[in-house]
Amino acid sequence: MTAPFGALAQVAVTFRDVPAAVAWYRDVLGLPLMFETNGMAFFAMGDVRLMVTAPSDSEFDHPASVLYFKVPDIEAAYAALASRGAAFEDKPHLVGKMGSTEIWMFFVRDPERHLIGITEERAGA
Repeated sequence: MTAPFGALAQVAVTFRDVPAAVAWYRDVLGLPLMFETNGMAFFAMGDVRLMVTAPSDSEFDHPASVLYFKVPDIEAAYAALASRGAAFEDKPHLVGKMGSTEIWMFFVRDPERHLIGITEERAGA
């Protein structure tokens, strides 16, 4: 049975300090800022938008799920984020193999300590 809906369109992450989050996702992570409106900002993550917003009530005032971003070169991504002052949890490392593909990853934290995973899938040795 086919699901009656399409691809994921948008992810919302809540922040107490939206301007600081906007600056970090734009200037440190390097996501393209699409637009800002009414205390919200929208970034392009490939075909999916990231909405940065304040929590509308206490139900939504908590850390988000982990966002994972694919990169073509994990070492270059690590170096770029380091040059922009990212707060790292670890360094690029092999997390597993999926057939002949190696999965490499590292993690950073945004200004409100949300965890961001950076991952590269590369041909194994």
